[in-house]
This record gives sequence, structure tokens and C-alpha cells, in this order.
Amino acid sequence: MPIPEDVTGDEIDKDVRQELQSLPKTLAEDVAKNLVMVARLIDEDPEGAYGYSRVALRLASRVAAVREAAGFAAYANQKYSEALAEFRAARRMTGSVELWPVMADCERGLGRPEKALDMAGTPEVHKLDKAGQVEMRLVAAGARRDMGQLDAAIVTLQSPELASSSVQPWTARLRYAYADALLAAGRVDEAREWFAKAVEADRDGSTDASDRLAELDGVEFVDALNDEDQDDETDADEVEGEADESEETPVEAATEAEPETVADSKSESEADKD
Repeated sequence: MPIPEDVTGDEIDKDVRQELQSLPKTLAEDVAKNLVMVARLIDEDPEGAYGYSRVALRLASRVAAVREAAGFAAYANQKYSEALAEFRAARRMTGSVELWPVMADCERGLGRPEKALDMAGTPEVHKLDKAGQVEMRLVAAGARRDMGQLDAAIVTLQSPELASSSVQPWTARLRYAYADALLAAGRVDEAREWFAKAVEADRDGSTDASDRLAELDGVEFVDALNDEDQDDETDADEVEGEADESEETPVEAATEAEPETVADSKSESEADKD
């Protein structure tokens, strides 16, 4: 797959670059460039990111960072079985539990929420950092909802992190998930309150909490650009219609003038006879 000229491979994290040092220099550079493309495209063009991840995987399947990138690219394309296999491979290579929450979410994607809940109760969860533990809680709550256990999902999300007034990278998503669970359970007023709190914490627009809040408040957004386009089209149609009514074709003008011309000629002939 083509690599843009501005991609050098130096954009990758130093930890990944260190992993690639086990490869020949030219090969390491090629793998690095493909990993950069995966990271660049995974949000906006998941299919493109997946394509580059397969190239990197073909070049260096024994590098943990490559397996992890391939896993996330597959995950972004809802290829959960493939993603889970790649995450497991990366975990075997590194021994890290960092991927445990996303592995559990792959189980959800495969229609196995019970398995995801089992993973949420394993010792690996206690080895996760705070962000990982919050992510695991989100996955467990999602699994509860998959199983129709709305009240249990709400309880799962009730935690010190949710109650904290400080804003962390996970705060908006946690509050959003809690609000969404409340709304699904029919607790509309509480849901509105937590969507509002999610908006306060969502500094980078990672959720659509503001839209959900507006929807609950009955606010409708009008696309001003489309309205202007429609108004312009209407005005143009009106102008065109007026022009059609005011203008006469040469044939029409000649037809209307013809009777008068014939009458004048007749009068002139009668005058000559007199």
C-alpha cells in the first residue's frame, strides 16, 4: 500500500521504535511507516488502517507492537475474533495485562457477555492501572446491558471514579455510560443530570453527550446551510418564472402584430380605389 512522502516512521513512540530494533534497518523503517499509517487512519478510515496493519503484520509478525496494532485495526472494523487473536498474541509476547479490557470487549462483540463478565472478575483486573480499571468497569456494565440487566449495569458503573469531581481522561465516557444506562432504565431526570455532567467533562468532544442532552431538552437543530440553499433555489425559481411571463418570443410578437398589419393594408387599398 502507498505511503505518503511525509511519513518517515520516526513518528512512532520510542517504545515501539525500540521493539523494532530487533529487525534489519530497512525492514524496521518499512514496518514503522505502516504502523504510523495505522495510527493516522484508524479513527477516520478504519478499513485503510486495517490494510496497513496487515502489511505490517506480514513484515514483522513476531513484534508485539505490530500484533497489538493489528488487533486494534481489526477491532475498529468489528473483526472481533481476529482482534482477540492478535491481542492474545501480543499479551503472550509481553506478559502485560494492559489489553485485558479490550480483550473482554471483543468477547462482548462475539456475543459472549458472560465471558466478558468472567474476565472482569479475574486477578488481572487488579494489575491494571486506574484507566484500565475504569475501562474494565465500562466493559462489564456493557456486558450487563447485553444480558438485559439494566439495574446491574447501573450499579456496576457506580464507583469512586464516577462520584469524583475531578476530571480525568476517562471521566466523560464514564459519566456518559452511566447517563445512557439510566435513560435505558427509564430514569430520565437522572439521565439528564448525568448527560450534563458528561458535557462538562467532555473537553475534546469524545462523546455526543451534548446532542443527547439537547434531545432530552427537546431542542431541535436546524441545518442553516441547507435552509440557505433552499431559499436560494426558491428565489432563483421565482426570478425565472417572472422572466418567463414578461418575455415574448419573436414568433409570439409577430403573431400578435399580424392582424393589425393586414387591416392597415386593406384600408390603404380602399383609399386608392376612392
